[in-house]
Amino acid sequence: MTPNLTVVILAAGLGTRMKSQRAKVLHQAGGDTLLNHVIRAALHVAPAERIVVVVGHQAEEVRRSVTAPAIRFVEQKEQKGTGHAMLCARELAASADEHLLILNGDGPLLTAGTLKALLEAATAPGLCGALVTTEVADPAGYGRIVRDHRGTIAAIVEQKAASPEQLRIREINTGVYCFDARLFWEHLGQLTPDNPAREYYLTDMVEVLRRHGHRVAPLLIADETELLGINTRVELAAADKILRQRKTNELMLSGVTIEYPDTVTIDVDVEIGQDSLVESNVQLRGRTRIGANCRIGTGSVLRDCVVGDRVTVLPYVVAESSSVGAQASVGPFARLRMNAEAAEQTHIGNFVELKKTKLGAGAKASHLAYLGDATIGPETNIGAGTITCNFDGRKKHQTHIGEKVFVGSNSTLVAPLEIADGAYIAAGSVITKNVEPDALAIGRAYQVDKPGWARRRRNSQETR
Repeated sequence: MTPNLTVVILAAGLGTRMKSQRAKVLHQAGGDTLLNHVIRAALHVAPAERIVVVVGHQAEEVRRSVTAPAIRFVEQKEQKGTGHAMLCARELAASADEHLLILNGDGPLLTAGTLKALLEAATAPGLCGALVTTEVADPAGYGRIVRDHRGTIAAIVEQKAASPEQLRIREINTGVYCFDARLFWEHLGQLTPDNPAREYYLTDMVEVLRRHGHRVAPLLIADETELLGINTRVELAAADKILRQRKTNELMLSGVTIEYPDTVTIDVDVEIGQDSLVESNVQLRGRTRIGANCRIGTGSVLRDCVVGDRVTVLPYVVAESSSVGAQASVGPFARLRMNAEAAEQTHIGNFVELKKTKLGAGAKASHLAYLGDATIGPETNIGAGTITCNFDGRKKHQTHIGEKVFVGSNSTLVAPLEIADGAYIAAGSVITKNVEPDALAIGRAYQVDKPGWARRRRNSQETR
């Protein structure tokens, strides 16, 4: 953290080039909104209570999208430029802090390292601030950085106002600034909308400060992709690819094996323990947490799940908002959803679905079962084809199955229902009443055999 620092993030614009009804900063890359990525970087240099977000278009939706607590907001009700956004933020952001950091809400690739380097550059002797620049092959549309003989910024010249010589400059302004806070707020009111758009431009602050004898330095960043601002869906896809590559690299360097990393999709907030292995085409979304020594099988999709140590997730498992205990096995082709909980050493086999169900330690459901709105005790065995009938057409009902229960194949358990410890359910039963401990429950019609019936039927068909 940098002491005496306020951060202002500009996030008020619509982003018309996105061709979207949503505010630009609400679009996602790498598993989170553009704005949350910027806030995540800012939190490396300032506490949340010193971060101010300027909102405008879809202000309430943008506020709700921010996941970090204690972030403060101010609304720019009219879109009159970046300088006007800072004027709107002045009452909330101006303080006794020594430094002011200004970021764009649509720059998700900015790193904490660059912010720290910018703060260091801005506080060098003889300077009142610094801004991040980069060199691009095609600078068309960007403000060009014109340096003076000392290497500090003489001017930021916009494309339309640039001379032919200035148009050949490849160093551009990225819109990331750090200023002496006292000087910035003192002179901010001198911005004027003297331009064709009649807007207040933050870039003009460099000239304002120069007129008062203050110098602003450029901080040239070699990796231009880090400064990518998102204006189109094409740029959004490029940022998503970079963020996900950063994430897989981070995980692999921390001791996770990822087979074919270009094929996996791992969100920024996912955590994976050491010596776990992620196979190809896996998606790990949201705030999924995976323990150590796990294996996540090909094609599996896990969102907001918690997976314990030494768990095997076989291919093509789909799980959401659920948990799996240590040394459990899930899949292939299983589904867990709506806060399903599988305790340690459980086994959930192929084509088994758990919905709002708790599976006790060591319990098994190995094949072709639907278990909804149920609690299932430790070491219970659920046979193939078993279903809990939890919905009566109007409301959902609970099924409670005790410890060490054996549920035979193709059983239909009609809720509300309680099956006590040690009970045995005969295969093919429809169970509609509670079952006592250690009882055998049989709920099926008696078998009737009719000797010779099949032969007589065949003979009657042959004579037709």
